[in-house]
Amino acid sequence: MRRLENQTFLLLLLAVSLAFGWILLPFYGAILWAIVGALIFAPLNRRLLGRTGRRPNLAALGTVLVIVAMVILPLIMIAASLVQEASGLYAKVKSGEYDIAGFVQRMVDALPAWAKGLLDRFGLTDLSAAREKLASGLVQSGEVLGPQALSIGLNTFDFMIGLGIMLYLLFFLLRDGRALTERVKGDIPLRANQKTALFTRLADVVRATVKGGILVAIVQGALGGLAFWFLGIHAALLWAVLMAFLSLLPAIGAGLVWGPVALYLLATGAVWEGIGLIVYGVVVIGLVDNVLRPFLIGKDTKLPDYVVLISTLGGIEVFGLNGFVIGPLIAAMFMVTWEIFSASRQASPEGATRAP
Repeated sequence: MRRLENQTFLLLLLAVSLAFGWILLPFYGAILWAIVGALIFAPLNRRLLGRTGRRPNLAALGTVLVIVAMVILPLIMIAASLVQEASGLYAKVKSGEYDIAGFVQRMVDALPAWAKGLLDRFGLTDLSAAREKLASGLVQSGEVLGPQALSIGLNTFDFMIGLGIMLYLLFFLLRDGRALTERVKGDIPLRANQKTALFTRLADVVRATVKGGILVAIVQGALGGLAFWFLGIHAALLWAVLMAFLSLLPAIGAGLVWGPVALYLLATGAVWEGIGLIVYGVVVIGLVDNVLRPFLIGKDTKLPDYVVLISTLGGIEVFGLNGFVIGPLIAAMFMVTWEIFSASRQASPEGATRAP
């Protein structure tokens, strides 16, 4: 009878937990970024807590205000400028001012004879069909971008609600984060050393994903955008954001953007500009990851590049933009959990191998 009661209660616990998660699902992005913000800015909150005379409300409020001033407001301003640049670039492409197929044709014409012969062998020098497909694709893109722009306007209210929920939750996580963590750790049915290892690695993985991934990507995108602006390339901010996103993928990187631009500059006669962009991309942008990432997070929590690539792409496919964080986080926690499991089995008497 006792066993039946325990099983019934566990089923009830599981049911109400799933129901609660279902209720929170529409705001999972706000909850995710509130947790990430609390983990990243916990050292700042502790410092403010010491300077405010151990007043947690004032320290948490100050930390939230710093986050708004240093992170949220700049991101909103960048997003507004990005929409303007993307709209302007699309208008120029649609009007014919920017003939992308013509640019590609001029690059092909500037290639040496052996390269043209190689392209001819694969049928890649005839761009008439490619031009027609490009024009058709641009028209379809306009049909898609129009409703999306309207949708962004209609979803502004939803965005503000999500932002408010994130900031509200962030305040309480900063103020009561330590107590909440200890309570959750106490309720998890694991051994003390397993819970400590799991929560420690969870915090490390979140910091590594954000500081070692997103911050490095922002730096690489900013450096690439600065180079594009110096060279007079239109929509430098748009290309900078694209390079930042691609920098999150180790097998792709920002070179997928600045590389073709450098080749175009070389093919169109801007030899020194093209060479300068290549040197700048390899020496400055390319080395940021190798220099800045170990400085920010060290090497203990770094995932293999192939794991980061697959988990990031999978996270984007499943969770959208939030997948940049969720994908590597799930992959890292998968690996950490199995490491703890393996270490626990090796440390237990049952897992030890008996000598013959």
